[in-house]
Amino acid sequence: QVQLVESGGGLVQAGGSLRLACVGSGRTFNRYAMGWFRQAPGKEREFVAATNWSGGSIYYADSVKGRFTISRDNGKNTVYLQMNSLKPEDTAVYYCAARDGYSYATVPRNYAYWGQGTQVTVSS
Repeated sequence: QVQLVESGGGLVQAGGSLRLACVGSGRTFNRYAMGWFRQAPGKEREFVAATNWSGGSIYYADSVKGRFTISRDNGKNTVYLQMNSLKPEDTAVYYCAARDGYSYATVPRNYAYWGQGTQVTVSS
């Protein structure tokens, strides 16, 4: 089992950048594939980015490709989401999630462990 805590959200102007971090508890962090999801008010939770256990296999939603970068540091039990060229439509609560197994997934139901979320607000 792993517990996840996100940080790094905030208010930023369009075109700006933020870096989210998600720290996992325990000594087996490298056994989990990790994902970032987001949920805007009145909308379903949607996939943003994911990485396999090592960071060697990565996948992005089309809406963030070229602007966001996911990475992980297993020595620090941390996964990051670097967000550049932010747009107002990126405004949402961002969640990190962990999935048992080494391969990533893009569907929320495939992740068993979730953080509490961090708010990202992009003003126009």
